[in-house]
Amino acid sequence: MDILLASGNRHKRDEIQAILAFARILTPPDLGIAFDHDETGDTFLDNALGKALHLHELSRMPVLADDSGLVVPSLGGAPGVLSARYGERPGGVPLSDRDRYELLLRQLDGIEERDAMFVCCMVYVASARRFAVVQETVEGEIAPAPVGKGGFGYDPVFYVPEEGCTVAEMSAQHKNAISHRGKALEKLKPVILAYCRPNR
Repeated sequence: MDILLASGNRHKRDEIQAILAFARILTPPDLGIAFDHDETGDTFLDNALGKALHLHELSRMPVLADDSGLVVPSLGGAPGVLSARYGERPGGVPLSDRDRYELLLRQLDGIEERDAMFVCCMVYVASARRFAVVQETVEGEIAPAPVGKGGFGYDPVFYVPEEGCTVAEMSAQHKNAISHRGKALEKLKPVILAYCRPNR
């Protein structure tokens, strides 16, 4: 089966493809679909569901969408839903991954409380009125400095005490097993397969 991912992020597509091996994960550019959805919601659910329904309306295909981000309670929950645009000025040039996590480290300078969590809200849309939602987290803390060369986004500064390393030090397989996105997808996988059956 083909599932259209509401993202052009190849890292994200590859992570999802590895977990949903029974399907072919496509992105809008693969099908020549011009897709752009403003993530203006106040929650991860608002953004994920909005993207999924919008792309389904354009494509009439099964759609998978997620909104993920880093939540740091000592910063009032920031970056939160703005994680991908953290520190970006309106109309300005987007910051690189490194610029964003270096900004985060500066804002946490001198703060002892460094607990954090990655949050992923994942939505699968079979049709406009048939969809499923899973939201998952992975708990950790912000490291004092970046470590590791793998992953993307905030992975180099997200330390998982139970694993004894940052996410950027993990193999792709290890990351998929413990990550917020990996856990959400594993819970959603049987639901997606159930939606493939005729609706009675």
